Amino acid sequence: MTKTSAQVDTGLYINGESRRTQETLAVADPGRPGQVAGHAAAASPEDVADAVGAAKAAFPAWSALSAQERAARMADAIAGIADLRDEDAAILSRENGKIVMESWVDALVFELRWQLALSLADQVDQDGILEPAPGIPVTTSVSYQPLGVVTVIVPFNWPVAILGASLPHALLAGNTAIVKPPPTAPLATTRIVQRVAEKLPPGVLNVVTGRDSDMSGLIRNDDVAKVCFTGSVNGGKRIMEMASGSLTRVTLELGGNDAAIILDDALLDDTRLDRLHAAVFDTTGQICMNAKRIYVHRSRMEELVQGLSARLENAVIGYGLDEGTTMGPLHSPAQKAFVEDLIQEAEGAGAEVRRFGTLPEGPDLRDGNFLRPALVLDPPPELRVVTEEQFGPVIPIIPFDSEDEAIAWANDSWAGLCGSVWTEDPARANAVGSRLACGYVWVNDHGATRLDLRAPFGGMKQSGMGREQGIQGVRAFQDTRSIAHLDEAAAAAAH
Repeated sequence: MTKTSAQVDTGLYINGESRRTQETLAVADPGRPGQVAGHAAAASPEDVADAVGAAKAAFPAWSALSAQERAARMADAIAGIADLRDEDAAILSRENGKIVMESWVDALVFELRWQLALSLADQVDQDGILEPAPGIPVTTSVSYQPLGVVTVIVPFNWPVAILGASLPHALLAGNTAIVKPPPTAPLATTRIVQRVAEKLPPGVLNVVTGRDSDMSGLIRNDDVAKVCFTGSVNGGKRIMEMASGSLTRVTLELGGNDAAIILDDALLDDTRLDRLHAAVFDTTGQICMNAKRIYVHRSRMEELVQGLSARLENAVIGYGLDEGTTMGPLHSPAQKAFVEDLIQEAEGAGAEVRRFGTLPEGPDLRDGNFLRPALVLDPPPELRVVTEEQFGPVIPIIPFDSEDEAIAWANDSWAGLCGSVWTEDPARANAVGSRLACGYVWVNDHGATRLDLRAPFGGMKQSGMGREQGIQGVRAFQDTRSIAHLDEAAAAAAH
């Protein structure tokens, strides 16, 4: 992997041109306090308006192409995106904090999702036909129309991969787009998107970075037809409030409090324990679809705790670019403080808390956002470590005695993003999984590494609304238009 300590500077990309700004954002390095990974342009409201105007101007010509023609141009635009992947991954690790292999996969998934979206091109323009029926003397064709200008807002944790769940689908559907990378980790995303945008017609794809306070024009502008937002629940509520003034449509993929249910017949071998460990602690716990609660049959509690403990004892906490590191820092000091508070609250309530690993000792890392991972055993259900999304390296493990009890506890949450069922009985897995109030369920696995990138993805309850990926993800960026032709013979027969 490329290891770079050079600072990275990124600009805006609007209407086919790079643009520098008078002000910039200093992007902090989460592992090295006081150091910056680089600087990103800080767009003004006027820059934002220019981006919307450029996307609006490019929309007629782009939407007039067939889906196959758009797909061909998009295929050319993504070609060679991997050439700088090592460098992109190193930059993302420095600004995000996660280990470099995860950053490398982050960029890879963007390309995979882009290619999977292009494979849907033949379905995009397919009209539906409704033939005459008793009492309905018309033949109706149902076609799909792009919406217009779309804003895509992505979070800090897996910004490039998450972008791939919506951006290619929006473009393939015939929309033009503006990407807003996260202000605390904008560098790698901006670089990657600009390299794609440079190969598309000017204005089709634009990138703006800056302070959230200057970005409202990406949502409130009457020329923005839709906003696709991935982030926190509170962030999603703010997006909806802002979008309500112009009735801008929204797709929201928000936080999760995913429950993993370990049934009494689950196979807890090394393979499955490795999967569960990754499902909890990948990216230092900062993935929306990570397991956030584990409910385990009481007869398997000790075995599960021992298995996870053995893996956590091998955790190497350190800088994301350092060889051998398995767990990097949390992204921000505020998140570190929040997770530490959850752990201390659990300890204060009398729950058994087991911590693992050793914090870095080097002078440049000592005050970084590092935190020792923790297991919280059988905590009271009202504790925040159970009820809130931790977004950090801590997991409550709660024993249950019956399936009904486990399902009820799993569903007793504000969230409904994902869940998992661990059992050797497929019928039992389907029965339990179908009762979970969430948008996606794994069997004997959990987490982003096993997500089927072809399937629709999204949450229930406060975990969001709308779906991304697959043909459903394309349709989310389209409207239907119905054209009905009166069938004279059918109309006459009706009388």
